[in-house]
Amino acid sequence: MSEKIKATINGSEFEFPVIEGTENEKAIDISKLRARTGHITYDDGFKNTGSCQSEITFIDGETGILRYRGYPIEELAEKSTFLEVAYLLTNGELPSTAQLDEFRREVSEYTPIHHDMRHHFAGFPSTAHPMAILSAMFNAVSCYTPHLTESTYDKQSFEEATARLLGAASTIAAYTFKKANGRPFTFSNPRLGYVENFLHMMFTDPYTEYEIDPEIVKALDLIFVLHADHEQNCSTSTVRMVASSRANLFASVASGVSALWGPLHGGANTAVLKQLKQIHTSGMTIEECVRLAKDKDSDFRLMGFGHRVYKNFDPRANILKKACDRVFSVLNKKDPYLDIAKKLEEVALTDEYFIERKLYPNVDFYSGIIMRAIGIPVNMFTVMFAIGRMPGWIANWREVRENPDSVIYRPRQVYQGPTCRSYVPADKRG
Repeated sequence: MSEKIKATINGSEFEFPVIEGTENEKAIDISKLRARTGHITYDDGFKNTGSCQSEITFIDGETGILRYRGYPIEELAEKSTFLEVAYLLTNGELPSTAQLDEFRREVSEYTPIHHDMRHHFAGFPSTAHPMAILSAMFNAVSCYTPHLTESTYDKQSFEEATARLLGAASTIAAYTFKKANGRPFTFSNPRLGYVENFLHMMFTDPYTEYEIDPEIVKALDLIFVLHADHEQNCSTSTVRMVASSRANLFASVASGVSALWGPLHGGANTAVLKQLKQIHTSGMTIEECVRLAKDKDSDFRLMGFGHRVYKNFDPRANILKKACDRVFSVLNKKDPYLDIAKKLEEVALTDEYFIERKLYPNVDFYSGIIMRAIGIPVNMFTVMFAIGRMPGWIANWREVRENPDSVIYRPRQVYQGPTCRSYVPADKRG
């Protein structure tokens, strides 16, 4: 017999079924609550509300577990690559060698954007934020592929749109960087892998030679893998909401970029770097930083510690910490920001205040330091996040589109404004 939850409302008793996930997660199904009782639930920020049933990503924040399609993030980080993970998320299973080769070929084929799109970049001022350009350009890409923006949906068009978005994301990001720095665009090199080609387009031009180091490639690929999906976060939920209206994949992903742009979401690793810079330039000691972080009357907060989902540790942070050490070993250079970060982490992991509150370093703590070492400017950090999150957005869009029971998202509200009142002409007001 399936589990049910009983609720008594105004003296009447109602039963609601319980949905159980494959990892024993339980949810009370209140989809018929309003129809049966005239009531709705109130959950500001959706902290206790499941908006969908999904087969893509599982997170257990209490024990620090993250899995894509059932595969532990630790195994994928060690053994897989970003494009293989992208295939896994968007198609449901890991690819065979032949499938992965074909997927790589398709992404490489669509990495060069339409020649006319280069003129779009000229329309943005050099001060334009890279996320504004990225969002606009994803919608622009769809203008050159009208056959992929029709309301009909089929597997072939989805696969092409996926390859185009993954490929175009790297090119648009690289060209945005070049635009901001007044440097000429560099064309895609089909002989290079995804990350190698991205670095090539970012840092190579007729005046500059850039040597692609395998360890740097591996570190950036790892950052993309670790950001590929993260359950129903703000941007992913935004993509699903837009997808529920039957908007095309390009428009839905562009909405995800806009949501990710927010400093409380994709801007977290940027905040870490800004704070490390503040500490370095001000001459603050580590002890002073920790003291201010503990002071409830202080506005100072340590960026990169703790996570809304992970109440133990962020499994991605442990992986990136090792990668960070390897990158600096290869580059053979010191970074005062890294030294400050390591000292902060050491104190935080041994201080009772942080231990009791489970304020462990999260993925943003190290990802920004790695990207800074690679040469990626701070205002491009969120763009890197968007490239990595692309497979998750695409996978969630597909899940909504292929669900025969999917309906347009339409949350309810509890109205707290004025009650009914009569219109008063302007000359008789006040």
